Amino acid sequence: MPCYAIDGVIPVVHPSAYVHPTAVLIGDVIIGPGCYVGPLASLRGDFGRIVLHEGANVQDSCVMHGFPASETVVEANGHIGHGAVLHGCVVRHDALVGMNAVVMDEAEVGAYSIVAACAFVRAGLKLPEKSLIAGLPAKVMRPLSEDEIKWKLAGTQTYQDLTLRCLASMQEVPPLAAQEADRPKLPTQLHKPRAAGLAGK
Repeated sequence: MPCYAIDGVIPVVHPSAYVHPTAVLIGDVIIGPGCYVGPLASLRGDFGRIVLHEGANVQDSCVMHGFPASETVVEANGHIGHGAVLHGCVVRHDALVGMNAVVMDEAEVGAYSIVAACAFVRAGLKLPEKSLIAGLPAKVMRPLSEDEIKWKLAGTQTYQDLTLRCLASMQEVPPLAAQEADRPKLPTQLHKPRAAGLAGK
């Protein structure tokens, strides 16, 4: 993976984490155990610190950055969907930030909450636990049900599984010229999208 020191500060990646080779880590980045960082993600710790706690995932093309002396943190089991932007904020444990959502400086997403896809969480907004958050600007729509909280956890566990699969079998290969007659299938995933369209994953 492209990994860069700046001002003598070197990124830290726990051996049990998986960071895709196209993701970029710069400076004060700390990636904890069992984390997943997807293709083309950019974690820029050139001003402030970037931290992923145990079991968190940051998916394809996400950006994490912050102002000088800030910390941008995803706590344990945090789940950051494709294309999301986190800037100087905190995503509390077991929360989900949906695809292409933006969470701004000094905002906090409460534990077990879900920020819907494409939501904009304004700077300084403190969001409660176990809530569905959506809109431009984002606001609390309603409390989450226990079933929805379990659904989110199952999705995060799927990414924790993916971390193990990537560590065990991900490798760069040339493409095949044609499909094999006995082409293998990927392992069955039991986690399914919610028809209600809560947040995207």
